[in-house]
Order: sequence, then structure tokens, then C-alpha cells
Amino acid sequence: MKSFRPERARLLHEVRATVHLALPLIAAQLAAIGSNVIDALLAGHVSAHVLGAVAVGASIWSLAIVSGIGMMMAVPPSVAQLDGAGRRAEVGAVFHQALWLALGMGVLLWFAVRHAAPLIDLIGVTPSLRDEVQRFLLAISWGAPALTCYFALRGLSEGLSLTRPSMYFSLGGLVLLVPLGYVLMFGKLGIPPQGAHGCGVATATVLWLEMLAFGFYVLRHRNYRGLGLFDHFERPHLRRIGALIHIGLPMAVSLLAEAGLFVATALIIATLGEDVIASHQVALNIASLFFMIPLGLAMAITVRVGNAVGRGDARGVRYAGFCGIGLTLVTQLFSAGLMLTLPHYIAALYTNDPKVIALAMQLIMLAGLFQFSDGIQVASNGALRGLKDTRIPMAITLFAYWIIGMPVGWWLAFHHGLGARGMWMGLIAGLSVAAVMLLTRFWRSAWKQRWRVHDHGGPTGYAATLTSVEERA
Repeated sequence: MKSFRPERARLLHEVRATVHLALPLIAAQLAAIGSNVIDALLAGHVSAHVLGAVAVGASIWSLAIVSGIGMMMAVPPSVAQLDGAGRRAEVGAVFHQALWLALGMGVLLWFAVRHAAPLIDLIGVTPSLRDEVQRFLLAISWGAPALTCYFALRGLSEGLSLTRPSMYFSLGGLVLLVPLGYVLMFGKLGIPPQGAHGCGVATATVLWLEMLAFGFYVLRHRNYRGLGLFDHFERPHLRRIGALIHIGLPMAVSLLAEAGLFVATALIIATLGEDVIASHQVALNIASLFFMIPLGLAMAITVRVGNAVGRGDARGVRYAGFCGIGLTLVTQLFSAGLMLTLPHYIAALYTNDPKVIALAMQLIMLAGLFQFSDGIQVASNGALRGLKDTRIPMAITLFAYWIIGMPVGWWLAFHHGLGARGMWMGLIAGLSVAAVMLLTRFWRSAWKQRWRVHDHGGPTGYAATLTSVEERA
């Protein structure tokens, strides 16, 4: 009994610490998806034409977002490992190189979004919408450098286990977007109506305001003192930037693989009729909203695992990873319960069309079935990010989504006549395979190896490496 008490105390401590980190991150993620809802609501009240343009443009912009976020996901584990190792004075060097990477990535995304015409043609956007979509993308592209620098600041803060600023500035941006979007899109205060272009301008402006406010906060707040953030700003160091890319690029590819799966699914379903498209959008909106909870938890798991790696605490890695995954399963039990027991009420919140409600109910119930696999895969991926293990998870993601999920969905949808339901069953298959493989990957890493922080040449070269010895703890 006495030996059980310390284990129980440590378990409870880990649960409390993870929840404390995760709650602001969940709020920040909900605020992020809330901005998409606001854009859609404002555009829909301008006209169906503007709504269509914003919807298409936002889907293209989302690919830029996940690319930028994925690359900057290298920052939290890098900072968390240094923080856990008691090397806070070296965090500034990592942050400097992260900012250079963010600027470079931001410029690259700015250029890509402004030259997205081939992708617009590939999607098959109707000629009447094409110009409006292009104007939206030209406007919102100016927000790309702000977006990547903002996530560099978020990565710094979250890596230090300071997650509330992410919540504050995300919610603040959401509050600013409503009046600014309204003025620009509808044409108020002497400004002519700008429609989809106004939506893009409003979003880009808010991104810059969020980034500048976050930067000023980091510059002035006592929690960031002693980190050497602004004592002297280092020049770009290609090897150290390369180390961040080595971690971040696989995560960007993984996020693009997942986002691409859902975009491709939507495009395939779009060929099945308006009612099917509408029902898919209803179910996807609900699934995306609930996904923000395990995603926020996964970000917290990354920091907790990274801290344990920095301390050289293999047992702490196991506690952080498995407690976080367990918490995720609890949240997914709640979301799955709602989707499986109340699909009609959820669908009825979005539409009064009985045909759309009937099909949306089926898709919502399918979404309820993949809540557990979705939660496990994102939480396991978060734990692996804390180990800076990103290449194998990238390969797992590509295999699960595009070798398993998409072919299974296509086969069921068209060869077995299941339509949208078949595509969603493909999503279940892909997410389930990813969940099993990623959880197995973390399980093996957590129990069979120990972690130490090794010097690979300079402050930003510090990285957790897996030493192939049996863990005796």
C-alpha cells in the first residue's frame, strides 16, 4: 500500500499539470476555429456568392496554415527540453533561429498563396467565383509572415509551460475580427463594401495585431526574463535552422496529409449532390469543433514529455505520455457519447431540411465512432513530438491516410454504393490504423529506451536522443 501511494501521487500530479497546460490551449484552438465560423457567418450575410468565394479561399488558405503551424511545431519540444534540463539561458538562441525560420516560411507561404491559380483550377472553381477567390487570397496572403511568427512566439511560450498567453491573444483576435470584418465586408464608416477581399484584409490585419501584441507581451513580461531573448539577436545559423526544419518538416507533411485527406474527401463528396455536400459540411463542422479538445491536450502532452526528456527522466516520459493519452480518451468518451446519442438534435442546429438532417445524422454517428481513434492518434503524435520523433510518425500518417483511408473510402463509396457514408468509413479506417501504429510507436519508445540531452555543438544543437539501453527504472 505504501509503495502505491507515491505512484498515485505522481499520477495525480501529472494529470493536474497536463490539464493546467491544456485548458488554455483548448480555448486557443476553439478561438482559431471560431474565426473560420465568423468569416463564414459574415460572408453568408453579404451574399451566397461571397460565401462561396470565402469557403473556397479559406480551404486553400488552410493548407498554408497547417504548413506554417507544422513547421513551427518544432519550437515547443525544443524549448521544453531545454527548460526541463535547466538550460533556460539557451532558450533565446533557439528562439532567434525559430524567428528566422518563421520569417522565411512566412515569405514562402505569402508567395504560394498569391500564386494559387493552378490549385484553383484543379479544384474546379466556377468562373463566376474565380476572381473573388483570387482577391480573397491576395489579401489574406499578407498575413502569412505574421501567422508563422505568431506561432514561433506561441511555441516559445508553450515550451516554457506558459499556455495562457496563447489563449489570451487567440481570443483577443477573435474579438477584433468581428467588427473589423463587418466594417470591411459590408462597407461601413465610409469604406466601400469589399466582400471576400474585405474578409481577407480583416483576417490578415488581425494576424498582424495578434503577433505584435504577443511580441510586446514577451518583451515586457517577467516570465520571459533571463532567457536571453533580446540581449543580442543572432544572425541566421543555417545548421541550427536546419535542425529545426529536421523536426518541423515531417510534422508539416503529417498535418498536410491529414488536412489533404479531408479536403480530398470533401471534393469527392461534392460530386454526389447538394444535399450530400450540405450534410457532409454539418458533420465535418461538428467533428472539427470537438477535435480542438484532443488537439489542445496533444500540445500539452508535447510540453510535458519534452520537459521529462530534458530532465533525463524516462519514467516521467511514460507518465506524461500515457496520462495525456488517458485524459484524451476521457474527453473522447464525452464527444462520442454526444454524437452517438444526439445526432438528430446536433444536425437540426444547422438546417431544417429533412433530407440533409437524415444524412447528416448518419455521418455524425460515424464521426462518433472515430472519436477514440482520432483522439489516440493525435495524443500519441503529441507525445512523440515531445521526443522530437517526427519522421516515422510522418511515414505512419501518410500510410494510414493515403494508402489505407482514401482507397477504402473510395471503394466503399463508389464500388459498394455507400456514397458519403463510404468516404467517412474510409476516414475511420485511416484514423484507426494511425492510432494503433502511433500508440505502438510511443509505447515501444517509452518502455525500451532512456533519454538524455546530448550536446551536438552549440546551444540550439541540444536535442534529446534515444540511447539504446534497456530502461531499468
